[in-house]
Amino acid sequence: MPSVFSSTYSYIMFKDRLQNAQNLMLESNIDAMLLSVGADLPYFTGYEAMPLERLTMLVLQTGEQPVLIIPELEAPRVTKMPDLFKIHPWRETEDPIRVVANLLRGTETVAVGDTTWSRFTIDILNYLPDLQLSKASILTSQLRAIKSEDELLRLQQASSAVDRIAARLQSGEIDLVGQTEKQISDEIGRQIILEGHTKVNFAIVAAGENAASPHHEPGERVVHESEVVLCDFGGTMIGKDGVGYCSDITRCVWTGDPPQEFQEMYQILQDAQAKQVQLCQEGVPAEEVDRAGREIITQGGYGKYFIHRTGHGIGVEAHEEPYIVEGNGVPLQIGNVFSIEPGIYIPNKWGARLEDIVAVTNDGPISLNAANHDLALIR
Repeated sequence: MPSVFSSTYSYIMFKDRLQNAQNLMLESNIDAMLLSVGADLPYFTGYEAMPLERLTMLVLQTGEQPVLIIPELEAPRVTKMPDLFKIHPWRETEDPIRVVANLLRGTETVAVGDTTWSRFTIDILNYLPDLQLSKASILTSQLRAIKSEDELLRLQQASSAVDRIAARLQSGEIDLVGQTEKQISDEIGRQIILEGHTKVNFAIVAAGENAASPHHEPGERVVHESEVVLCDFGGTMIGKDGVGYCSDITRCVWTGDPPQEFQEMYQILQDAQAKQVQLCQEGVPAEEVDRAGREIITQGGYGKYFIHRTGHGIGVEAHEEPYIVEGNGVPLQIGNVFSIEPGIYIPNKWGARLEDIVAVTNDGPISLNAANHDLALIR
């Protein structure tokens, strides 16, 4: 296989993605798709739009060459692939909405990127009020949810990088006791970059009672001896093709000797997570994976403290399809990659979560994270 960073391979990758999108549009009776800010644009073109008040939009139509509408001052940032898409740099005195509207004349059904600013969608409708709009994610999520071998490799690279940080947390190489949550978070963020990520997406550090808040914001709370420290962190590795892939891992550390109650609770959590990973097989409905872990946690007496879904897909975004949650009866497919992260959160006391990124493959589930799953004890 060519290097994942070679220009030739990138060209083939983007060509296939754009063609697959147009084929799916035909099958779905969608005349055009409009992609602006967000993860879809770099996925299809390698260019990530800045969140400006100036419009950037890829106009993808069936039977037509895609056109990237972009502010003239941003055009130098685009890698030109004229055989794949045209670039229309618009000047400050030009109306880019009119440019889009002119391309759409004669179309009826248009799928709009979910993160497109509403002001742009409204302006387009002012020009073409009879358009029938739908969400582009109905199409793009189908494509992005199935990872190629290259994408799986890049997700593995990102996961292995945060594994190394988790190992340093578990061994005590990263100072905890006496440090604030924010200081530890900053250090983890620094290491995420040193390990090859382009940017830090998040670095949750929650000590003691704060670990009962799944999305706790690290603050000035000092870590003490004999308490849990929950660390959930990840970033994005952006390749030379402009497309980034994300990492996400959660591990818990106890500073000292944990009480029997916490050890037993953590063992229940660990058993639930292991069972869920085992079930990540082709054809298994996503909700069944959620139920399996939830059943173990409920039987252990902590059911009401598992307050979120089991997991989320991951790829060019930290959260994308498929979601591992009750109500999602869609069977898992080869190429799906998602988190398995059950948690137990007892308000005003403590909490714990254990998270791996898991891929569904022909050989069964593969956990992309290899950091130790046991409760790490730092003495």
